[in-house]
Amino acid sequence: MSKNALILSGGGARAAYQVGVLQAVSDILPHLSHPFPIVCGTSAGAINALAMAAHPGSFRQASRDLAESWQALTVDQVYRTEWKALIGGLSKVVASFFNHGIAKGKPLSLLDNSPLRELLIDIIPFDNIERRITKGYLEAVSVTALGYSSGESVSFFQGHPDLRGWRRSRRVGTPTKITVEHLLASSAIPTVFPAVHLSQEYFGDGAMRQLAPVSSALHLGADRVFVIGVSGNRNPSQWTKKTKPHPKYPPSVAQIIGQMFNSAFIDSLEGDLEHLERVNDLVALLDGKRCDRTGPLRAVDTLIISPSKPLDKIAGRRVRELPKSMRFFMRSTGATTRGGGASAASYLLFAHGYCAELIDLGYQDAMWEKEAIQEFFSATQHNESQTS
Repeated sequence: MSKNALILSGGGARAAYQVGVLQAVSDILPHLSHPFPIVCGTSAGAINALAMAAHPGSFRQASRDLAESWQALTVDQVYRTEWKALIGGLSKVVASFFNHGIAKGKPLSLLDNSPLRELLIDIIPFDNIERRITKGYLEAVSVTALGYSSGESVSFFQGHPDLRGWRRSRRVGTPTKITVEHLLASSAIPTVFPAVHLSQEYFGDGAMRQLAPVSSALHLGADRVFVIGVSGNRNPSQWTKKTKPHPKYPPSVAQIIGQMFNSAFIDSLEGDLEHLERVNDLVALLDGKRCDRTGPLRAVDTLIISPSKPLDKIAGRRVRELPKSMRFFMRSTGATTRGGGASAASYLLFAHGYCAELIDLGYQDAMWEKEAIQEFFSATQHNESQTS
């Protein structure tokens, strides 16, 4: 029987887009109770992945509850925004310059994301993961983080006892019981949020050095993947647009940081998907006997949903929704449309209006792909009808 995998990439507040897509899928296929036996997430996508995988109800109920959580989300529930906290974070970074770049006490970070820990514990029933695995609703769930000492991209997974770990170049799969610490580690944007100590090593955001974001799902047994991205770069309508005119000023701090974030959160996924599509084309050219000789190389069905509109522009319009302290920080670094760094703001803009607009966009984009979604899940619907 084919195994579907849900792959949710990182992207901070951009992950709200994924929630809209998941809601649309549940509306398009209302009778599909458990469409994804394998769920993989990175960074903020890992939070959405765990919320879906650990939910005790159906896929439809899980997507509804996740949407409600995002729609009620405020910046203060993710990181502290009072002046004292922001100045304190900046002071720690400056003080580390006089201590070989090492912070005294807690790991370095500009923002204090301690509220996020409480939020995750409140909305995700981690103990329910094992129950769903035992009942057969879930095969495995994976969360990826980067080890700062080893430099390895580690996929922590909890799943069926028969699943085994793996090791590739700079990529490791490790079976474990997933906790809130794994989510905090996977979503710890470098220097923005603090690193998390796990397995005798400090870990940061899983999007860094994640050369093959799709590989975790394949190692866990998936042969069909449903990917929700957070970039419009794969949208052909964006390819034909004219290039922007030459800028009048050098790039701002936020513009540079935004490109660094794009490189970590977006480029590796898009590159891996292009590689997957080329492998599928290659396997399609081989006959049955030659396919047997390729060993683990196999065709993998894919469906990719990505934003039809640039999220940077949406963020540029919504920066004003941030608390006064963060608005000052965004303006001073150029994280606005005028400063050219709206892309950086799009990752930290956990504001109601921005998240709601991204959820609506995700829902609309998925509805436009209704026929493709129905076709992708046709085999799954048939299998569920046979087992019910």
